[in-house]
Amino acid sequence: MDKLKLITKREFLAKVKNKSFIVMTILSPLLMVGLILLIIFLNEKNSEEVKTIAYVDESNLVSSVFTDTNSTKYVNLTDLGIEEAKNKTKEFYYGLVYIPKNDSLQNLSKGISFYSTDAPSLGVIESIENKLENKIRNLKIEQLHFDIEKIKAADTDVEIIAENFLGEKSSKIGSILRMMAGAGFGYLIFMFIIIYGTSVMRSVIEEKTSRIIEVIVSSVKPFQLMLGKIFGNALAGILQFVIWMVTAGLLLFLITYVLGIEAASSSSGIAQMNSEMVQQVQQTSSTDLQIALGEIKNLPILTIFFSFIFYFLGGYLIYSSIYAAIGAAVDSETDTQQFMMPVLAPLMIAIYVGFSIIENPHGPIALGFSLFPLTSPIVMLMRIPFGVPWWQIAISMLLLILTFIGIVWFAAKIYRVGILMYGKKPSYKELYKWLKY
Repeated sequence: MDKLKLITKREFLAKVKNKSFIVMTILSPLLMVGLILLIIFLNEKNSEEVKTIAYVDESNLVSSVFTDTNSTKYVNLTDLGIEEAKNKTKEFYYGLVYIPKNDSLQNLSKGISFYSTDAPSLGVIESIENKLENKIRNLKIEQLHFDIEKIKAADTDVEIIAENFLGEKSSKIGSILRMMAGAGFGYLIFMFIIIYGTSVMRSVIEEKTSRIIEVIVSSVKPFQLMLGKIFGNALAGILQFVIWMVTAGLLLFLITYVLGIEAASSSSGIAQMNSEMVQQVQQTSSTDLQIALGEIKNLPILTIFFSFIFYFLGGYLIYSSIYAAIGAAVDSETDTQQFMMPVLAPLMIAIYVGFSIIENPHGPIALGFSLFPLTSPIVMLMRIPFGVPWWQIAISMLLLILTFIGIVWFAAKIYRVGILMYGKKPSYKELYKWLKY
């Protein structure tokens, strides 16, 4: 036990004193926050861009739909004709909408074209299509001598309130929060396994190629050495993740606080808005915030927290054992490629299934993959925010523990033989033989 502690401490200190570890610990939160701010900035700049679109309406029936918005302005070039309008659009405008003349209102929707130098934005095309569809629909209704206003009055929006038999309500905001919580924690586990599992493998390969391993195994058992590497890298990884989360959280808080002050100081533009509009916006924001806070309270926060810790460690221990065995079996990192795909496949399937089960978190596919030990650390964590019976979580955890014990046992047998094998690329058949030694 003392030797295991010593190896774990050695691996931990070697990892945290590494220059690349220190640099990435400092830079990663800055890069993370910078990337978020860059995305926000680019989205704002993209929304601020105003597109000028010309139109030629030879039918003289739908020109009224082309009204300016914050992001789009329309220019009427009907008097110029289609050919001259095309030439002018090439020089000055984003694109040209052409509505040809039709003898029948029924055919008005046919033959409408959009001309532009570059491929147009899908959002722009959809916006124009919606405008024209609504206008042509209204024209057809008028042609049938129906009252449009009465038909509009008959339009009804239905909003279903989802509620379970215990009286707990859920909303669209709640579904989004559950999806974000599950996906976020699942993706964290995925990244941790990939980053620090491969770190264990590289550490084994490095010691094996430098022949240091021959001296080490003369003093400790290979099983202790493998577990020490796994635990040491795990502790270093957890430390780094905690630093990332705390630093990134503080940076986001400070940036949000500064931006909030700037927004408050530049409220003169908001003051010019209609007071009723401002009040409506405030009420809407307040209502959404209350709903979001209520949904957060309804989340199984304690279950998510403790499950995250368990699956975080369980998933890492299983895969890092496999990575350690792979590192012991090869002589260089390039030789690991033939073994990596079978290891990564369950993780990739878990991410894919995890995002797809959001529509049906309690279906047979979701249940099966959340119980299967190689995918349960990700899939089960994505299911838990939607509510999972305790017995399913208990079975999943039990299977994960049993699988960890079995994989560590198999990995230790491969590790024991592989760390002293040089100059030969092992095949799967060779690895199977090592398990019998």
